[in-house]
Amino acid sequence: MRTPFDAGWTVGPKRGTFEAPVAGDRRAVLLPHDALRDLPRSPDSDQGVHAGYFPGGVFEYAKTFTVPEEWRTRTVLLEFEGVYRDAVVKINGDFAAHEPNGYATFVVRADAFLRFGVDNTVTVEARAHKDSRWYAGAGIHRPVHLIVADPVHLSVDGVRVTTPDIDAERAIVAVSATVENDTRHTALTRVRWRVASPDGATVAEGSAPVTVLPGEPATARARLRVREPRLWGTGDPALHVLHTTVEDAAGTRIDEDTTTFGIRSLRLDAARGLRINGETVKLRGACVHADNGPLGAAAVDAAEDRRIRLLKAAGFNAIRSAHNPISRAMLDACDRHGVLVMDELTDVWTSAKTTFDSSLTFPERWRDDVAAMVRKDVNHPSVILYSIGNEILELATPLGSAWSRRIAEAVREDDPTRFVTNGINGIIANLGHMAEARAEVEAADPNTMMAGMGEQMARMNASDLVTASTEESASVLDVVGFNYADSRYALDAELFPERIIVGSETFPSKIEVMWQLVKEWDHVIGDFTWTGWDYIGEAGIGRVDYTDVEGYEPTGTAGPYPYVLAESGDLDITGHRRTVSYYREIVFGLRSDPWIAVHRPQHHGRPAATTPWSWDDTVASWSWGVPAGSPVEVDVYADADEVELLLDGASLGTAAVGAAPADAAPGKAFVARFATHYRPGELVAVARRDGAEVGRTALRTAAGEISVLARVDRDRLADGSEDAAFVEITLEDAAGTVPCDVDRLVSVTVEGAGTLGGLATGRARTEEPFGGPSVTTYDGRALAVVRPDGTGTVTVTVRADGCRDARVVLEVA
Repeated sequence: MRTPFDAGWTVGPKRGTFEAPVAGDRRAVLLPHDALRDLPRSPDSDQGVHAGYFPGGVFEYAKTFTVPEEWRTRTVLLEFEGVYRDAVVKINGDFAAHEPNGYATFVVRADAFLRFGVDNTVTVEARAHKDSRWYAGAGIHRPVHLIVADPVHLSVDGVRVTTPDIDAERAIVAVSATVENDTRHTALTRVRWRVASPDGATVAEGSAPVTVLPGEPATARARLRVREPRLWGTGDPALHVLHTTVEDAAGTRIDEDTTTFGIRSLRLDAARGLRINGETVKLRGACVHADNGPLGAAAVDAAEDRRIRLLKAAGFNAIRSAHNPISRAMLDACDRHGVLVMDELTDVWTSAKTTFDSSLTFPERWRDDVAAMVRKDVNHPSVILYSIGNEILELATPLGSAWSRRIAEAVREDDPTRFVTNGINGIIANLGHMAEARAEVEAADPNTMMAGMGEQMARMNASDLVTASTEESASVLDVVGFNYADSRYALDAELFPERIIVGSETFPSKIEVMWQLVKEWDHVIGDFTWTGWDYIGEAGIGRVDYTDVEGYEPTGTAGPYPYVLAESGDLDITGHRRTVSYYREIVFGLRSDPWIAVHRPQHHGRPAATTPWSWDDTVASWSWGVPAGSPVEVDVYADADEVELLLDGASLGTAAVGAAPADAAPGKAFVARFATHYRPGELVAVARRDGAEVGRTALRTAAGEISVLARVDRDRLADGSEDAAFVEITLEDAAGTVPCDVDRLVSVTVEGAGTLGGLATGRARTEEPFGGPSVTTYDGRALAVVRPDGTGTVTVTVRADGCRDARVVLEVA
């Protein structure tokens, strides 16, 4: 059984053997932790825009713990769920393990290094040095567990559950358990299994005797029958629990484990797409990076769960872990909330994208990386797809095709129950032949050079060059993932009639086009937008620039310092939904009421530059510090024929959905655009179809005194590293309206049995740190994260100039 091993750690810079220690350079931390988050950012950072201008570094974590004398006859293991990166583990100063992969779970056998009856020290080194194309943080960013077991014990992650045969009357639950024997003698054991239904009742039992030779693991198997099973699905994520125990020859229990799983079936074909439990499911997908915004790269359980809850509430039913294996905590959350998962192995294979990335070790360590990902995922019903890579540089070469086949077959060997995909970008895979691809496309369409970057990418991805060069790598997959290649959907239906496609990465501004294609083509099983949740690094990739600023210089997709966030996400890093989120929800057909998105009137008429990952600079607000009568553009998102806009009951006109004023840009599906003037009051949008109202929504101008409010998602926490409270901070008037143009500095103090784990807003361009006690609100909002550090009461106080203090009280038990 695992015991949390996250408390009592310190961290500081890693000093060389002949370097003198510096007083005060170590501090106590609670794992999971990100050692980079609180370091000063700089425009001169050698990690640059990719990492949000954070520096790199080498860090050393340390923990001292007492090893009882009775552990001398036990097996002692340390399990690290993830250390970024190039982790070196030492116990009492002796080398115990090295794990290059920053996201792989690894186990350290501690027995040979322990001193019994006294204190022992474990140290963990972690490094970050131009090894990622986005912010990856550094340190022990996922939980650590201590395992103290009988010498005859279940292997770590040694229990597996599959559901290979399901009908309405019963489900066959195939279970296995691997037992290890660290003694010098043969062990006679019995493994028992018990399956509990979602309501806790026992629905199946079985057992098997297992003879375990010294040093030779033995696997016991059984097929258990569950009558009239409740199936796991996105609408009803019903979870069963498998209880596994190991008994010795005398019948004494010597080990046990619990495994949560779901009973569900997966089917796949080009005619009916992806079916779960016999029903076709289209993937409404969100790509997500690993960081947790204000917490940096720390994968705190409660933060992972909150992200999944909010993403599902925003209309997504699937996530893609971009571009590394997802955390165990987020998998658990996806299981609980019914969100499907495409878990991704890596961003590179053997060809580097950054100077010190994982291509340095991948050729030797890839098989271990695959095994680690599958061991973590195999019992999670939410996992339906393994992605073996993202935009792999060598994929379109003969040897790259061989790597494609090698990795895909290794995944199938470890887990034949899921489907294998890969995020293919034919342009990235053919960088050395781009002139040839461009010439081919321009010959067919001379206007290509006039198209935007996204359109050029789509056209080149549909070229004969890309078709031929990627065919073999695509053929080894169950589902072909295409990044920014929707141009291939119809083409491949003709060229490769049995090919099944998923839009593994697409532009957010094209969701109405993408989703229509997903609905239209049976062989296209879903779309994954870049991105569902904003993230640190790739700074400014989705920004909107106003180009009339003195000294403005285009910087392409790279955001100049002090950009820290990508500014590309349906939800910002605090979990607040941006206007694009509501547009997407309407496109998905999940929202009947319209949504009002106002272009900031202070920027009206200014020339703007965007990237393919940008959305309009709009907010849902009708509170602006501009003179009455100032021109303003208002978009209304609606699944309707027309929208009428009213201000204080007076009509401002009616606009067709999908059409635009004559002097504006071409119309966009699901959008009615109004050119009007700002006056305080109540702005109401009424959507109609065939003359009948189908929904309405309203915005009101903030009036009177503005207060600072603090609301917490829950007021009771569990003591431990896995929990956290999320305090949403807003500036509001008495009616609850949040103005967007009265931002103020807010300060947060935490007293009692908790600490301030992070404080941030959704502002992408800022020099304010995530670990400070204060932050300037953005569009009237901020988020504080509180982590427990004991039992008792926690008081969180939020202060803002000119406002009465806001307080929330939490209980930690």
